[in-house]
Amino acid sequence: MRRLRNWLIILSSGVFLILTSGTLGFMWIDGYSPFDAFYMTLITVSTVGYEELHPLSFHGRIFNSFLIFFGVTMMLLAVGGMTQVIIELELKQYFGKRRTRKMIDKLDDHIIVCGFGRVGRGAAHELQRAGVPFLIVDKNEDRVEWALRDGMLGVLADATDDETLKHAGVLRAKGLIATLQSDADNLFVILSAKALKPSLQVSARVASEQSEKKMRLAGADYVFAPYDMTGNRMAQVMLKPHVFQFIDFTTKGMGLDVEIEQLSVPAASELASKSLSESRIRSELGVIVLAIRKLDGRMQFNPPAEAEIEAGDFLIVMGERMNLRKLEQVLSEVRA
Repeated sequence: MRRLRNWLIILSSGVFLILTSGTLGFMWIDGYSPFDAFYMTLITVSTVGYEELHPLSFHGRIFNSFLIFFGVTMMLLAVGGMTQVIIELELKQYFGKRRTRKMIDKLDDHIIVCGFGRVGRGAAHELQRAGVPFLIVDKNEDRVEWALRDGMLGVLADATDDETLKHAGVLRAKGLIATLQSDADNLFVILSAKALKPSLQVSARVASEQSEKKMRLAGADYVFAPYDMTGNRMAQVMLKPHVFQFIDFTTKGMGLDVEIEQLSVPAASELASKSLSESRIRSELGVIVLAIRKLDGRMQFNPPAEAEIEAGDFLIVMGERMNLRKLEQVLSEVRA
């Protein structure tokens, strides 16, 4: 689309330049009136073939010869180039839509990001960094092109439409992030998504505090107010700069290869029914267990060495990325 706009700008500029030059040339060389000069230029460049309005002088014919050569050549090149661009765009859109449709159909257990504004871009880049499959849905063409340039999968559509959510694979999706501009649109997306798949995990952006309760009633599992969070972080960096820096290190990977991860404990895992000391997670893998989320929802923070790991628990752990992957592999190993 941008290429087509560029060609239209070039074509319009070229036509304006030719018509202006021809009009001024006939007026100056042979004394044509402004309208007659413009009309003479128009029939000359368009190769209509009408006769001269007024007899041309020798210099007027020389000027007209150059006008025919450059004007007609420019018009043919511009029109031909624009036609080529339009055909290429049509083919690109046709095959691009088919390829996108196939890629969306292959998505499973993915996350749908509705809206690619500032908040949506932040969420999408974090998902991209984590290697999680996701899909961008936005009705703004420039934002979708931006997502595609960043190597993301995006579709140009209205996220508030039920059919759009179905085409985005909401029935196969793991979660949905609603970051549209207005709270009303986000609320509508949540209602539509939850109606299609009640078990879908939904995270929503909220602009006003009054809308937070409505979002939760509509089915949002998590609600975030970006402006409140930004103000809180700005205050925290003044009050506790070292704590803030540490959190940024662990959540954004700024300078340290350290991450905080949640890992589930399968029923058949060899670590199930073992204590933290028996599992040797810290001594052998160098991973710190910050908390254990029990199956009943309780969160056991800073668990002692004798704390027992049970099937269905989630371990909230911190460590280097490679060590976290090793722990994930150990948890998936079946008990002998």
